[in-house]
Amino acid sequence: MTTATTRANRTPPARTDSASGSGSARSSPPAAMSSLPSLTGLRWVAALLVFGLHVNNFGYFGGGAGRIVTWAFGAGATGVSFFFVLSGFVLTWSARPRDRALAFWRRRIARVYPVHLVTLAVALVMTYTLAHQAKPTPSQALANVLLLHSWWRPWWQTLNPVSWSLACEAFFYAAFPLLILLLRRLGARGATALGGLSVVAVLVLAWADAHHWMAESIYSLPAARLPEFVLGAVTARLVLLGRWRGPGLEASLALAIIGYFLVPQVTPGYSATVCTIAGFTLLIPAAAVADVHGLPSLWRHRRMVRLGELSFAFYMIHLLVLRAGTNLLGTKPHFGLLAGLAVTTVAFTLSLALSWLLYEAVERPARRLLLRRRRVRSAAGTGAVQP
Repeated sequence: MTTATTRANRTPPARTDSASGSGSARSSPPAAMSSLPSLTGLRWVAALLVFGLHVNNFGYFGGGAGRIVTWAFGAGATGVSFFFVLSGFVLTWSARPRDRALAFWRRRIARVYPVHLVTLAVALVMTYTLAHQAKPTPSQALANVLLLHSWWRPWWQTLNPVSWSLACEAFFYAAFPLLILLLRRLGARGATALGGLSVVAVLVLAWADAHHWMAESIYSLPAARLPEFVLGAVTARLVLLGRWRGPGLEASLALAIIGYFLVPQVTPGYSATVCTIAGFTLLIPAAAVADVHGLPSLWRHRRMVRLGELSFAFYMIHLLVLRAGTNLLGTKPHFGLLAGLAVTTVAFTLSLALSWLLYEAVERPARRLLLRRRRVRSAAGTGAVQP
């Protein structure tokens, strides 16, 4: 899941009169701006797709209702691919010109690690207090703590299964200082070429996975998911350089939706990335351009943005809520429509309430605490007065 913030120390540019969102609106580099709220709103949509996927996997709905839920959310795992592309875009957009790798990694740890540790502790307690929960080996638990569990299949789905994507993000964060250095040295043509190579890499990896070239699936392998992150970084760089020429928000959204519903036509697993990578790679910069130039965007609504702020915590806690529910509901209960809706609403409401608690009591205060010492040192070095 992208776990990156969309905020940077920037001033929004003046709005253009090009309501179309194309051409002149992207003809010059955007001035540095404060936030990209549409991307925060879109984060919530991606998290909701993953939630719907897991509701489908837990078999809350049976009969015709189950078939509808499968049709709507069977491809929900592609929400994670969206997070990977979004993460590359946001980190490149908000990268500081003279930032050092250690400072960058410190901010990333402060951003994702507290919620990861808390949800990991909850998952560990659940394994020893609830029935039918697999207990991790010491090596599996340690790999989860260190965010290494996506590198080896036997560690992958242990404890809080959704955290596998954080292991991928940790790898992306490790590589990002070199990636941003490369992108800053490449011009627009070089960045475009790198993006093209990333698309080719996705296609080759999908073909290899579908034909079982590797002994294990590469779906959760961090190195295999790196091209999605790089594509996000490339598009952000092109937008910053004023060289992005993608379609507007509506067309990009249409392509993303079409790709989403094409997923059932391909081999399950990594191959789904092929269906959605084009739409996601176009949608994210289109939403950013809409924010930069003040163009209409549904995803900028304050409620969408607020839900987007909670999306990381929601993503990290919702599967634990669903797992705990199996002790009351059983495995794959296949309820009718009304009962299924009622149970899903309860699970969703509880997950959202817990995500708010995680955000307000863990994510925000822990980030302030972990970064406070660094800020105090920086202020002392410049003679600034702390409030």
